[in-house]
Amino acid sequence: MNKNNYKAHLALFGANLIYGINHIVAKGVMPTKIGASAFVFLRVLFAGLLFWIIKSFIKEKVEKKDFIRLMLSGLFGITINMLLFFHGLSLTSPIDASIIMTATPVIVLILSIFILKEKITTNKLLGITIGAIGAFLLIWYGNKVIGTSSTLGNLLIFLNACSYSLYLVIVKPLMIKYKPFTVISWVFLFGFIFMFPFGINDAIHTNYSLFTLHTYLTVTFVIIGTTFLTYLFNIYALTKVSPSVSGSYIYLQPVISFIMVSLYAFILGNNEYANDINMIKIISCLMVIVGVYLISRKKPIFKIFKN
Repeated sequence: MNKNNYKAHLALFGANLIYGINHIVAKGVMPTKIGASAFVFLRVLFAGLLFWIIKSFIKEKVEKKDFIRLMLSGLFGITINMLLFFHGLSLTSPIDASIIMTATPVIVLILSIFILKEKITTNKLLGITIGAIGAFLLIWYGNKVIGTSSTLGNLLIFLNACSYSLYLVIVKPLMIKYKPFTVISWVFLFGFIFMFPFGINDAIHTNYSLFTLHTYLTVTFVIIGTTFLTYLFNIYALTKVSPSVSGSYIYLQPVISFIMVSLYAFILGNNEYANDINMIKIISCLMVIVGVYLISRKKPIFKIFKN
């Protein structure tokens, strides 16, 4: 591994480490201190401003015909994606959310088959089936156990993964045509415009006087860490490694969430998350991971069983 690839892998690890931590950190202030819609409003507003400050140093024009695709990218990649994720996270377990998000590569493939006419293989069909069963099992299991799991919350997280996957398919041609910062800046601008009517009322009526230092630190972490830095890390990594390598790092998120929940439950004594780890969730996670492995495997899986 050369020096540049080493830095790219370090950036990917950092981005997914932040994502994994975010599942439990962001949930800690919702909805007691701030509502999901208000949180998304602040996240998109301030992270978008940071992106546009950097974009001001990049002189690149966008063709008129590409603005429709940018608008759709903002709608599915920012507005719908973030609103569904934060509302879902406020209702369900951080463990469930992190596991369901690993289904994103499976959903991307399904959408690519219909939208980009990507060829389907036996491996991909098996991967889609196993991964889908794992995700469905976790969603259905949401209200069957003690803990913070929720069927509605899990369903919202799954729909968020679908929206984000659609965004990845839509935005792909733009990332090839323009500089990443140009694309992301416009995506965040359109995302903010679409999100404005859903978040402005909650943002205005949030009682900021109830915010503690912990609340401010959490909001800052989500804006700068989970949004701004993760996008920067992913942009840098994609200039050095393939999207498939980048996507594989998503499997770190449930591992990190498992560790964070374990720390909260068994070391810090937070009993709220003590029942969030069980065998069904571990099996669901493994099924999704196996599904994505099959999708990414080029050689037919059946050759494994041959002498």
